[in-house]
Amino acid sequence: MSLEHKLGIHASPTCVLAYGEDEGAVGWRIGEENRGLEYMFTMMNAARLNVGLQGVAIAERAYQQARDFARIRVQGRPLGAAANAEALSIIHHPDVRRMLLWMRTATEAMRALAYYTAGMIDQGRRHPEPAARRAAERRADLLIPVVKAWCTDLGVAVASTGIQVHGGMGYVEETGAAQHLRDARIAPIYEGTNGIQANDLVGRKLARDRGEAAAALVAEMRATASTLGADDRAGGASITRQLEGGLGALETANSFLVEAEPALAAAGSAPYLQLLGTVCAGWLMARMAISAQRRGAANGSDTAFLAAKRATARFYAEHFLALAPGYLPAILGGGTVLELDPDQL
Repeated sequence: MSLEHKLGIHASPTCVLAYGEDEGAVGWRIGEENRGLEYMFTMMNAARLNVGLQGVAIAERAYQQARDFARIRVQGRPLGAAANAEALSIIHHPDVRRMLLWMRTATEAMRALAYYTAGMIDQGRRHPEPAARRAAERRADLLIPVVKAWCTDLGVAVASTGIQVHGGMGYVEETGAAQHLRDARIAPIYEGTNGIQANDLVGRKLARDRGEAAAALVAEMRATASTLGADDRAGGASITRQLEGGLGALETANSFLVEAEPALAAAGSAPYLQLLGTVCAGWLMARMAISAQRRGAANGSDTAFLAAKRATARFYAEHFLALAPGYLPAILGGGTVLELDPDQL
């Protein structure tokens, strides 16, 4: 037995155990033979949801630390300030504000996707109408691999950006910023690597009903886009434009992957998962923008909070949703992955 020396999560030590017949080790099979994978999936949805939430949690902590550091770190004068103006904290610099808003928006989007999927799991278990339960189960099954993979990949990116906000001090262990990145890096590996999540999404969830569950989700997204586009008070025009662009790419990808042979579909599965996660989270951010606008119009309270929600929804559309169609060439061009002989890699 030996302890493993890991990149991160040092407060959670793990060890290697080796069993051999010469040591008298005996193993027993639990359950029926050849049904192990089936048994595993009885607990997998909860495990994968929890790992996705780990990505959200690390992103939130990395954002809070970077924001607090930016508020007290004084360096230089912001662009446009008078020559004799005193230096201000770096949170006043446009690029630092961009990074912090990127981190905050990414975390809000991840949280929205994880909570929405958790709600679908609950509805699948508890909704009084059988048809609604089945629809919720299908929606949760479709989105669970997305929550696990998309949120953990993005959690790593947020933690990395947190180091960037700190500048050189972020690379110094004493600030604690680097720990978030080290600890976040395990999450894309936990509970099935993110490549396995993408294969599950395309090979099982999309293929088993030939895209019906995905099509139902797209239809709901389009309804939200229509509602938002009709009212620009929440920044609806710009959000709707980017959301519709992502939805168009998603529909094209769905049609292609449903008809593709398995190896070709698997080769494009990772960018497809990123596309679905980006668009679905953008849909949820758009819904929050609508809700924030209606709530503000109804009671006029929490104006700063609601304005921030509308701002993060617009930022998500401009900085995340706008990139969604860019995943499509990699999905459609999955054959390029298969062309090169493995021995040439």
